[in-house]
Amino acid sequence: MQFKHPELLYALFLLLIPIIVHLFQLRKFQKEAFTNVAFLKNVVIQHRKSSQIKKWLILATRLLLLSFLIIAFAQPFSTNSDTFNLKKETVIYLDNSFSMEAKGNQGPLLKRAIQDIITQVPEDETVSILTHDALFKNTTIKAIKNELLQISYAPHTLSYNAAYLKAKTLFKEASSLKNIIFISDFQQQDAAFQPEPDSLIHIQAVQLKPETVHNISIDSAYISKANATHTELSVIINNSGKDIENLPISLFDNGTLLTKTSVSAKRNTIATFSLPNNTVINGTLTIQDNQLQFDNSLFFNINNPEKTNVLSINEADDDFLKRIYTEDEFNYTATPFLQLNYATLEQQDLIILNEISSIPNSLIAALKTVTDQGGLLLVIPAKNGNLTTYNTLLAPYHIELGKLAESEKHITSIHFSHPLFNQDVFEKQVKNFQYPKVNSYFSSKTKHTSTALSFEDESPFLLENKGLYLLTAALNKENSNFKNSPLIVPTFYNIGKASFKNPRLFYTIGHENVFDVKVKLQQDAIISLVNSNTNLIPRQQYFNNKVTIRTHNEPALAGIYTIKNKDEALQNISYNYNRNENRLLYQELTSLKNMTVNHSIIDTFNTIKSNTKVHALWKWFAIFALAFLFIELLILKYFK
Repeated sequence: MQFKHPELLYALFLLLIPIIVHLFQLRKFQKEAFTNVAFLKNVVIQHRKSSQIKKWLILATRLLLLSFLIIAFAQPFSTNSDTFNLKKETVIYLDNSFSMEAKGNQGPLLKRAIQDIITQVPEDETVSILTHDALFKNTTIKAIKNELLQISYAPHTLSYNAAYLKAKTLFKEASSLKNIIFISDFQQQDAAFQPEPDSLIHIQAVQLKPETVHNISIDSAYISKANATHTELSVIINNSGKDIENLPISLFDNGTLLTKTSVSAKRNTIATFSLPNNTVINGTLTIQDNQLQFDNSLFFNINNPEKTNVLSINEADDDFLKRIYTEDEFNYTATPFLQLNYATLEQQDLIILNEISSIPNSLIAALKTVTDQGGLLLVIPAKNGNLTTYNTLLAPYHIELGKLAESEKHITSIHFSHPLFNQDVFEKQVKNFQYPKVNSYFSSKTKHTSTALSFEDESPFLLENKGLYLLTAALNKENSNFKNSPLIVPTFYNIGKASFKNPRLFYTIGHENVFDVKVKLQQDAIISLVNSNTNLIPRQQYFNNKVTIRTHNEPALAGIYTIKNKDEALQNISYNYNRNENRLLYQELTSLKNMTVNHSIIDTFNTIKSNTKVHALWKWFAIFALAFLFIELLILKYFK
């Protein structure tokens, strides 16, 4: 029990006055002589005893009356919290990821959570509310009610641990009573939610659960086959519930139904569509499912890809390059070194120096300009090449070739984390294959470079930095059998494709996406991404013959976008939401000790209110005072 005005309790010392008066009676008695006082003596004794009891009762009732009256004026109260006098701060984390589209017993989890927050939090109470893509700091529900009702699902999300750390930064007072309320379905993530204990922070976890965890989604799509007339599009359907015998899948092109099929939807099912070649398709795949809605559609584009310009400057045989850089994907040009036209260099996406014996300074300067403008340079050194000129070329890329070593060495290591090999080049990481070899190689000194292929002693065979790829050995048949190795095709092909990144079938919002657009821009012109709902300017870098575009969290809405140069439509590109949110698997929170777990927002807020609710007690003490006043009146009237 606590008091609003505890200083009034000092008045209790005044109760000593009636006690003193009672104990030291000031009335004096006078003796009278009677002839026969035997009878009167008994009457006096009996009267004195009853009078003494009555006085003690009256004293007690008056002391209690005054005590309760003084305590009532001190305004006593009680609360369930031991930290009632601390200032209170509340931060609410509201999970608005796509998994919160799942339906509970009162509708979608997110929409129901917003309604419960609006109804349960007092309108004038200061709170902070954090979502994946919005922040309402030190405000009231009354002020942000409309904004809360407009909260939608976020295409990119924070981890629970990151959200907890961000929520902690919203507290202002060091010694306040801090409440963090986590409202989420707590879908399983790569890192489990394990907040660090903090004695001043009370974590209330509200785990909302859907009525069913069955969901069907379009997981992905890819080109599985292509021939002279048709392209086969494979679509992966994911079903986390019961098998469905007949699931319709529709394919639209520019909003018009192109074709329709049905599949037996099991855990993972692949549906296929046959599409004509040389046809631009702005496609949308759709299914019908009543659980999560964001993964019922998948947008994709099949465009006429731009060919990559490849120039090989030769002083060695280039037949293997002609077989790799074919006409369907590349504009391959070969020229002898002595017949090189320097004017064509700036038009190339990839330039290959094929065992040039000596590199003149004019070519070195021109090649540096190409890489500065976004092109790639692949250097295959000549066994007896002029190292001075080679190192002059390589110096800006922090690479230096050493002396030629005349010894056999095998190429044994593929660095699968390198961008050349981390995009489905191999179905699995191959470790046992027939290793190609070289009979001589150059040692190298490097700085800030990455290695794609290595020799058996981990020295680099193929390394890369700042747009330059360098082999440390010649590839002619007298020096190496690398041309006959299965590695040469994916290695050189991916270098060629990396020099000009045609847009993919689709991109995922929230990932680092990079693609190139061939266009000649006027001064100060910019590229924009446009659809019916959005017009945005992405990050971009202009080179001589292309623009490199980078996107991450934008655009925020899935759909098909037109790449525009002012009013000129160049081509279309598609973005889809990340499919990680369709895994309806949830973290078990009961094992976490430093938080209170609940499944109802209403119950959670009622618990917080009861912990800080003030129970005023002064009325009871006033009632007790009146009761003892009434008892005193009864004693005075009826006690004889």
